[in-house]
Amino acid sequence: MQRIALINYGSGNLRSAEKALIRAADGKSEIVVTDDPDVIADADRIVLPGVGAFAACMAAFEARPGVSEALTEAVHGKGAPFLGICVGMQLLASRGLEFGETPGLDWIGGDVRKLEAGGDPAIKIPHMGWNSLTGVADHPLFGGLRNEQPIYFTHSFAFFPKDERDVAAYVEHGERFPAAVARGNVAGVQFHPEKSQAVGLDLLARFLEWRP
Repeated sequence: MQRIALINYGSGNLRSAEKALIRAADGKSEIVVTDDPDVIADADRIVLPGVGAFAACMAAFEARPGVSEALTEAVHGKGAPFLGICVGMQLLASRGLEFGETPGLDWIGGDVRKLEAGGDPAIKIPHMGWNSLTGVADHPLFGGLRNEQPIYFTHSFAFFPKDERDVAAYVEHGERFPAAVARGNVAGVQFHPEKSQAVGLDLLARFLEWRP
């Protein structure tokens, strides 16, 4: 049975992500909540959740001894499939521009910056609730998604990759911004699959079977 490491660094959506992964796995995968570098390095797949400010999440992540190194070893050394959720996706960026400039993992070049309302008083930031996707890529991980399909979001900042080829789906709220990214065995979603009902569980199930 494959082992999925759900990285525990104090993220607010950890338990809901765990429950959703357990449901998606349907007994076929072991979901392990962990900050043990040995477990992470040896995992078959890795999920990095995240809720809150970029700088605070990055600091909490780096405060776990050996976790960053183990994650890099598993994903880039061994090729384990990786999924970042919300701020877990944003941490893939080169830097976050929230409360100053904070270096990210720099796995996918780009910046995390505050959403713009575009001068429309009807557009509220944070972007919170259900919104529809556009420009969904033909990608095995996102095959269950489709254009105009509503997904659950809650965030004020978004990740803008330098290379648009790294973007797997978009969404609009005041401006058009990436809802999902993918490069090789690394993927991330700005929305919350654990709160997106059946479509979210389908995405997680696809991740558990993904062979990049």
